[in-house]
Amino acid sequence: MNQIIECVPNFSEGRNQNVINEISNSISKIKGVYLLNVDPGNATNRTVMTFVGDPDSVIEAAYNAIKVASEKIDMIKHKGEHPRFGATDVCPLIPVSNITFDELIPYAEKLAKRVSDNLDIPVYLYEYAAKEEKRKNLANVRLGEYEGLEEKISKKDWKPDFGKNFNKKSGATAIGVRDFLIAYNINLNTKSTRLANAIAFDVREKGRIKRKGHPVIGEIVYDKNGNPENIPGSLKHVKAIGWYIDEFGIAQISMNLTNITETPIHTVFDEVSKKAEERGSRVTGSELVGLIPLKSILDAGKYFLKKQNRSLGIPESDIIKIAIESLGLNQVKDFDPEKNILEYYLDKISSKGKKLLDLSAKDFSDEVSRESPAPGGGSVSSYVGSLGASLSGMVANLSCNTRGWEDKVDVFSDLARDLNKVREELLHLVDEDSNAFNAIMNAFKFPKNNEKEKQIRKEEINKATLYAAEVPLRVMRKAFQCYIYITKLSKEGNQNSLSDSGVACLCIYACIYGAYLNVRINLKGIENDNGIMNEAKEIIAKSEIEKEKILNFIQQKI
Repeated sequence: MNQIIECVPNFSEGRNQNVINEISNSISKIKGVYLLNVDPGNATNRTVMTFVGDPDSVIEAAYNAIKVASEKIDMIKHKGEHPRFGATDVCPLIPVSNITFDELIPYAEKLAKRVSDNLDIPVYLYEYAAKEEKRKNLANVRLGEYEGLEEKISKKDWKPDFGKNFNKKSGATAIGVRDFLIAYNINLNTKSTRLANAIAFDVREKGRIKRKGHPVIGEIVYDKNGNPENIPGSLKHVKAIGWYIDEFGIAQISMNLTNITETPIHTVFDEVSKKAEERGSRVTGSELVGLIPLKSILDAGKYFLKKQNRSLGIPESDIIKIAIESLGLNQVKDFDPEKNILEYYLDKISSKGKKLLDLSAKDFSDEVSRESPAPGGGSVSSYVGSLGASLSGMVANLSCNTRGWEDKVDVFSDLARDLNKVREELLHLVDEDSNAFNAIMNAFKFPKNNEKEKQIRKEEINKATLYAAEVPLRVMRKAFQCYIYITKLSKEGNQNSLSDSGVACLCIYACIYGAYLNVRINLKGIENDNGIMNEAKEIIAKSEIEKEKILNFIQQKI
């Protein structure tokens, strides 16, 4: 699966549209990067840009943007309401898909070094990328702002992580790794801003000011430094305030969720619901502003399924629907997964053509029947295998819902979830097999006008052909896993579904044997197959044994 990260740099220019355009153009011209939003502010004299893509492409785009900003923005002349200390003030990197905070930190360091070395801009690392505790908090890093930066850099405790000289024109840049920030509003069955604020203070990390006697109008309690003391709220990493939305005719609790790993959206929803009920109000739904990572919405769906003691091994789209309904995300405006889930949106805007999996069953069948050689037997084998995994998953889910088996829900749910993973991988390989064949055809189009070109062409054909054999081998490996699950379900699952288990077994066998035939034909003429054929023969031999064991057991039982 592709790694996806988000970058949200803040530039100290919100009024000169030409400069803003030059910076945004430097981002969008990088292949593999998608500029999602440009948000300029006149009063703050600051522009926030949001873009996503694979890590290497995003780092390249971020560097380009910082470079243009250093050329076009003069901090000596800059004035604005927002705290700032550089032309590119902050540049956070945010993991979205298939990459961890720890894996992203080296990218932040790489970008910081490049900015320092090539642009002579001092860089501070913050949040997860910070080298010391006091630098984790961006407010500490930026304290003193641009006007105090020259003196700050000279202090031993505040030497930049990269670079050492004060850059009068560009200031400094904070580059960090942080969690995805979600703007999230929860709707209440009231018009009372006061009540909404009270609930917001109950849950937000900052909480409310501590008072003597009366909690609202009592005397404020101060600490030894003369600062008001706070009673923390119940949720960490949550900023919240209550307000009234005239458009909807309801009060909302408006929140920024700054660490959805530690405080996920479903936890926030349930806690606000609890606090609202304690104050005589009720949560009626919620609203997401902007995009949300797929993992967050899936985690929410699984959380609510678990509360309902239902299987988690269902299609991704069903889990998303459960999350939408449970969180009430459609109450005030439609929640569209293709527009509101980051990975779905990215896939939509980056797609260059319809995938086989986007076709209906009829259209897929029609496509296979045409005279073009792809999609062919390899794609069909993988698709048949996915049906076998789907059918096995159905048996597992039916077993979850068998009356009197409530104590076995987790067991069958885990089986269904594992089978769903196999199903998704086999579905992915439907398109991959077709792509591999097309790669061979493209290799044959390489020029062959001289010996050098002929050699290059031969190498490319060989490489593409090996890959075209590796794909069906992956299909064989993945599909073979299903035999373990089908065996267990046949013996321990809902016995009314034994015939379904049998059909699933036959689908898996057809998938493996079909993929095996594709391995063989793709390896014809290949001198060194890297052991692919030997492994394929081993899997097909084992497949024969497992298929017979399962079918013999089922025939005895029905």
